[in-house]
Amino acid sequence: MKLFLFLSDFIIPFVIFGIVMYGLLQGNPVYDQFIKGAKSGFGTVLKIMPTLVGLMVAVGILRASGFLDMLAGLLGKVSGYVGFPGELVPLTIVKMFSSSAATGLLLDIYKDAGTDSYIGTIASISMACTETIFYTMSVYFMTAKVTKTRYTLSGALVATFAGLAASVVLGTWMCM
Repeated sequence: MKLFLFLSDFIIPFVIFGIVMYGLLQGNPVYDQFIKGAKSGFGTVLKIMPTLVGLMVAVGILRASGFLDMLAGLLGKVSGYVGFPGELVPLTIVKMFSSSAATGLLLDIYKDAGTDSYIGTIASISMACTETIFYTMSVYFMTAKVTKTRYTLSGALVATFAGLAASVVLGTWMCM
């Protein structure tokens, strides 16, 4: 176990060192290429900034207006019949848009129910096995200039619901 802890502390520095050494051995101007890549990355950040700000504002409005609580109340009654706790409906909805906002909701769940509770366990697992669908689609498709997304949204929603089902099954199993 100590070997894994040692390796986990040094794996990233070793990878970076390895990449730099490989570039130097190949005779590449490593620093110049790093600066060129950083400029390109900064340009990408500037291109996706309006999308990020729009998503953050939308999530903030949904939380502050009480709409999420109302939606959780409505959907929570239905989701309870299939075994999905109604308290996790806002977390699930927000996670589709913003992982950082969902993390804030997750911390609220931890404060109210506890981290090792049934709700806390399912929330933790669902955060790990679901994706920020709309954020990912908007950022990646905008950056790659993709206009026809075909079945991306439906596939991502199916995968999210599969992850939620798995979180309920695993959370129930772990809390027995």
